[in-house]
Formats: sequence, C-alpha cells, structure tokens
Amino acid sequence: MQALQALGKVSHQAGLPPKTLELVNLRASQINGCGVCAVQHPRIARKLGETDERLFAVAAWRDAPYFTDAERAALALTEAVTRISDRADPVPDEIWDEASRHYDEQALAALVLAIASINVWNRLNVATRQVAGQEW
Repeated sequence: MQALQALGKVSHQAGLPPKTLELVNLRASQINGCGVCAVQHPRIARKLGETDERLFAVAAWRDAPYFTDAERAALALTEAVTRISDRADPVPDEIWDEASRHYDEQALAALVLAIASINVWNRLNVATRQVAGQEW
C-alpha cells in the first residue's frame, strides 16, 4: 500500500493541476465501477474547490460546457487508457496528440502514471469488494 501511495504522490509533484487529477480519478473510477473511489474523489475535489456542477458532469464531459480543453484532453486520455482492450488502437494518435498539446513531457508522463495508478486502486477495490464509506 505504501508503494501505491508513493506512486500517487509523483503525479501531484509533477505540477498537474490537483483538480484535473481528481477529475481523472473520478472518470476512471466511474468506468471501472469502483464505488470507493467514485465517492472518495469527488470529496477530495470539493475540498480543492471543485463545483458539484462539474463533478456531476464528468461522466458526460464531452457534452458538458464546464471543462477546459486541457481537462478534456486528460479525460479523453483517461478513458482510452482505462479501456485499453475496447479497441484495436487503444490510445489513438489524435487522443495522445491532443494531450501532448496541453501537457509537457513531464506532465504527460505524470498524467499517464496517474491514470495507471487509479486503475490499480480501482481494480484492488473492486476485486476485494470494498464498499464505499467503509475503511480498509
């Protein structure tokens, strides 16, 4: 657990906006059906000043006017990386190129790491049937 927590800190230290990281965490958790994270990350985001309106719209971010182009690029990358087995080209060039337009090499690496990290947490929580609101 300490190693996973340390891994999560790397993305925060790379300069990615904390709110963006929480949007990414929420979107991956919604896709993966992780109740623990789908409850936890909006709480964290609210403490960072995130609005309910934006949090409620994360699942439909493409059709909501609340997100910046950089956040949209991060959310698109999150969906692609989270759903890697859903298509022959898991992360199409246009998704990667759009993300790289908004994030420099270090931030993009941190974003990919953050997406991988939340997917690990989601899988651990789902596999061990963790219930939202209960402590480990």
